[in-house]
Parts: sequence; C-alpha cells; structure tokens
Amino acid sequence: MTKSVMALTGDRRVVQILLVSMFALFLDQASKWAILAYLQDTSQVVEVTSFFNLRLGFNTGVSFGLFRDLFEGTPLLLALISLIIVVVLLIWARRSDRSVERIGLAVIAGGALGNIVDRWRQGAVTDFLDFHWADWHWPAFNGADIFIVVGAACLLLSGIGGAQGASPIQAGDTAR
Repeated sequence: MTKSVMALTGDRRVVQILLVSMFALFLDQASKWAILAYLQDTSQVVEVTSFFNLRLGFNTGVSFGLFRDLFEGTPLLLALISLIIVVVLLIWARRSDRSVERIGLAVIAGGALGNIVDRWRQGAVTDFLDFHWADWHWPAFNGADIFIVVGAACLLLSGIGGAQGASPIQAGDTAR
C-alpha cells in the first residue's frame, strides 16, 4: 500500500470515528434536553408502560451512583478522568483495523462525552430512563449509558469474531 492510500485510510478512520462519536453525543444531549424541558420536577414521574417510567434524576457518582460521596463535591475531577479515558479510547479506535471494534470504541466515547458534558454543565449526569418490576427499580440511566453498553457489546463481538477467525498461533495457542 502506498503512503497516500494509507493516509486516506487513516483519514477515513478519523472521520468515521468522529462522526459516530458526535452522533452518539448529539442523540444523548438532545434526549436529555428534551427530558429536562418536559420533566422539570424530579418528583414527577411519567408512566409510559407498566414496567417503564420517565423519571428525572441526577447522578453525581459513576455507574449506578457508585463513589457518589467521593465525587459529589468535585464533579469536574470525574469529568477530567472520564475525558482522559475518552482520549485513550479514541486513540485505540484510530489504531484499530477492525471496523466493529472501531465503531464500538467510537460509540463508547460518544456516550462518555455526553456524560462529561452533563458533569461540566450541571455537576451531575441527567438520568431519566426508569425500568421496573413492581416496586423493584433498576437504577435510572440515560442515552449515553445505552451507547456505552452497545459499544461494549461491539467490542465483545469484535473480540469473539477476531478470535474465531484467527489461526491457533494468532489466537495465543503456541502449543504444537
């Protein structure tokens, strides 16, 4: 492959990664803007189905509110840590030769950026999707969380697909 073709491929990767990440970020922020405009009171609950509500909440911790006490007074510290992780994910995506892996990393980065914007703008992440069974509620989450899970599933699929298609030596089995 010539240098110009390799550069074009690299440029395409960057464009793909940025488009996917920004699309996820846009959808996440648009959904949060809509829910903040619609549900201005955190005690208000909109029953959508018998197992799903829209319920506004704010998370100052990480996933499921973990480490809430640690980061409650310093949301920008958590945003900075998350931003460093996003940069690492984007570099990894740029270097990846697997399109599913690259898309997965970009989707995770876009979701993480959505939560970073929330922390920077309001000191907490906006959560509003509330699934439940009777009185048992799964912790509320948002679009960014969905993107992060979908991206992680893409990484898993990429890893499984790569291991199945590799020769025994490439898959790590050096025994002959």
